[in-house]
Amino acid sequence: MTRTTSAVARALERIGRLDPALHAFTEVWPDEALTREREAAARRLPLGGLPFAVKGPSGIRSFAARRLIAAGGSPVGATSVPGPGTHWQTWGLGAHGRTVNPWRADRTPGGSSAGSAVAVATGMAELATGSDGAGSVRIPAAWCGVFGLKTTNGLLPSPDRSGLASAGVLARSAAAAEPYLRHVLGGGGPDVAHALPLPLPLPLPAVYSEDLGFAEVDPEVAAVVRAAVDRLVAAGTVRLLGRDAALLDPVGAWTAVRGGSPDDPGAVRVRRTNDERLDALLAGGALLLTPVTPNRPHGHEGPGDLYSTALTWAFNLSGHPAASLPAGFTGDGCPVGLQLAAARGADVRLLAAARAVEDALPAAPVPPAAGRAAAGR
Repeated sequence: MTRTTSAVARALERIGRLDPALHAFTEVWPDEALTREREAAARRLPLGGLPFAVKGPSGIRSFAARRLIAAGGSPVGATSVPGPGTHWQTWGLGAHGRTVNPWRADRTPGGSSAGSAVAVATGMAELATGSDGAGSVRIPAAWCGVFGLKTTNGLLPSPDRSGLASAGVLARSAAAAEPYLRHVLGGGGPDVAHALPLPLPLPLPAVYSEDLGFAEVDPEVAAVVRAAVDRLVAAGTVRLLGRDAALLDPVGAWTAVRGGSPDDPGAVRVRRTNDERLDALLAGGALLLTPVTPNRPHGHEGPGDLYSTALTWAFNLSGHPAASLPAGFTGDGCPVGLQLAAARGADVRLLAAARAVEDALPAAPVPPAAGRAAAGR
């Protein structure tokens, strides 16, 4: 392995080429990354110097980063998150400016794991850590056209005292996310170390809902996701069940819990009702399929009154693992995500289901920004 052809060297080259325009990173650690890669190769560690990025300034200290480093991963840098005082905005602030969507520079990449999604979408890292308290892994994954997984709440350590946030991973595909589950969840999840890969019998039982019973979804976003679901059915990957996926709108409950009032009567009622309904929907190993967001990527000025989290934060309240996979594009070139949710603790099964789903859907193309960089070599 040499400095000019190694995976880390290639990742660092792409960061140097792309990040001045995309602003996905707040810090880059070239010397440390190359040193870790050489050490991983010398010690024959399983990840062999796999270049990965960490979310935000504290990401390098996270449980996930420590586990990946111990397995031979090589962190190349810290990725952008929203700046101070921008709690409502789903974008990031890199070292030299706001993070831009690699598909359309006039749109946000989503957030708060903004830079992580952009880094993996453009090949600046092979995977990236994230955290998800309301959709912060799944939304940027959807809007950047990559895979994103929110793990079962409580399965991994979380800095969020409310219990809403859960650790997660972003990667170009579900298959590329396997090292995270193998080495981060290994020992902390149900037989993870020897359960991957886990092929599942097809078709997968699933319930489809466009709006979970309450969200207002952009018709074109809904059409892209429905077309993906129809393709899965036609391919024999999914078998739709006749179950009614109607939940209560979680916005008030999420806000109460986040604000430190988990015993608020309204929040308790919503959580109890939705937990009962989700348990019934997901019985027998069924998946729940929805759009990831009700809207397409918005401009950098913000989403206005529309909650991009409308279809994601129910699973932060309930604790279920949920993933985002590329479903296609709207007519104006914006990626759309398909959300898969599974029973609590079924993270390995969810990843296996995601692999089966992505095998039946068209491969996600390379974003224009990454394509231009490759052409310029």
